[in-house]
Amino acid sequence: MNRKIAGINTKLSLGAALLLLFSSWSVMAANVSGLPNFTELVKQQMPAVVSIRVTQKRTMGGMGMNPFSQGGPNDLPYDELPEFFRRFFEDRGMGMGPSPHGNKPREFESQAQGSGSILSEDGYILTNHHVIEDADEIVVRLYDHREFKATVIGSDARSDVAVIKIDADQLPTIKTGTSTELEIGEWVLAIGSPFGFEMSATAGIVSAKARNISEGSNQFNYVPFIQTDVAINPGNSGGPLFNLNGEVVGVNSIIFSKSGGYMGLSFAIPIEMAMDVVKQVKNGGHVSRGWLGVMIQPVTRDLAESFGMDRPVGALVAQILDDGPASNSDLQVGDVILEFNGRFVESNTHLPPIVGRTPVGHPVPVKVMREGRERILKIKIGELPAEEELADARPQSPMQGKKVEKAVTKRLGMTLKPLPKQVRKARSISAGGVYIDAVDKGSVAEQFGLQKGDVISRVNYVVVEGVDHLLELLDTLPEGRGVPVYIVRDKGPIFLALRLP
Repeated sequence: MNRKIAGINTKLSLGAALLLLFSSWSVMAANVSGLPNFTELVKQQMPAVVSIRVTQKRTMGGMGMNPFSQGGPNDLPYDELPEFFRRFFEDRGMGMGPSPHGNKPREFESQAQGSGSILSEDGYILTNHHVIEDADEIVVRLYDHREFKATVIGSDARSDVAVIKIDADQLPTIKTGTSTELEIGEWVLAIGSPFGFEMSATAGIVSAKARNISEGSNQFNYVPFIQTDVAINPGNSGGPLFNLNGEVVGVNSIIFSKSGGYMGLSFAIPIEMAMDVVKQVKNGGHVSRGWLGVMIQPVTRDLAESFGMDRPVGALVAQILDDGPASNSDLQVGDVILEFNGRFVESNTHLPPIVGRTPVGHPVPVKVMREGRERILKIKIGELPAEEELADARPQSPMQGKKVEKAVTKRLGMTLKPLPKQVRKARSISAGGVYIDAVDKGSVAEQFGLQKGDVISRVNYVVVEGVDHLLELLDTLPEGRGVPVYIVRDKGPIFLALRLP
């Protein structure tokens, strides 16, 4: 009897286990079947994607130079190049072997591979500026293997967008969508020519939106990049990024990589920005962007507290450039821009793209935080000047090798001196200021980011008239609460939050 029951229980247990296993498999199968199927999207959209082959005449130094060498004395060996955001078009013909001409620079032809999207039936194609930059010949290869020489209609380095044209008609075209409706975690697909393997499709998800990438300069400050984990490699540059509806939502432009290959961080230009550039270069070849004429910095937690804010948001105005649009407005150094033209400014990196897309010549409302109170200002936006003109407008380094006045006193671990005349002139400081001649290691001054050569211009919104005045201000500061300190450095002004122990 017990043996029969045991047998029945064994059979029941085995059946239950099989049922559980089948149920688990069914759930897994359902989950797998819920994944997107890109086959139809690829069939429909791949004919509108092209491969771009660029030929350039280049000069390279002798043995040991890196493949980006210009023959200069400071070139590094390739394996010592630093980690950076890389533009990723495949570059061929730049061999690393010894030069037959010794260490003398030599000229040669280099071929680069990129991708693009067909915008119109008559042959207008969207790609990256860096793909066609300085090209001597551009050849476009279509899905049906036909090849055409292309001409450059126009390009814009600041957005890395270019428009080229081939002499063809009745071409398949892409359908553009909108990147603003993309959500983090949403599936996207890229088509391009990684490493020259034409018409390759890779998929992933949107990892983040409105990423700012400066690549060591201000070049991409006006592009709110879409970050994805789509596998992008050299040769994908300029290719389209699709949503599941088959609409192009971005133009693949940059990857973050130590090796130059895919590492899970890919960045695309939002299609709205790309198409705005396309429209402008087709109409007149000139790309116009809004410009505020300020230098900004992030609002840290300590700075937010010192400004009376409950959280670190917005863009802190560190300098207003002479003759810039903001110089003719009520905007002041120390203002925190919270909203611009009705759009919330989450951080300093979010402001330039918003300003860049603002129509030039129109006054817009700007909400700022000033001395603990919110204010609404009206500012008329100007046009962003060329990079060379911007460089002239930025603060220059001070004169070197000049003697300064004798040290006056020490406070908070820093040696203070009257502001030297040559430093005042070089940094365009109209009034006030105290020069920091030295900062002790481990001091309160070092802890809060003060450096030798800094000029303390304002403390808690009060202009510092001299060393004695600064000492008086420091004596009146509240303990344990951060206050804003305005510093003018040789590379530009910056706010720091100073909290006395």
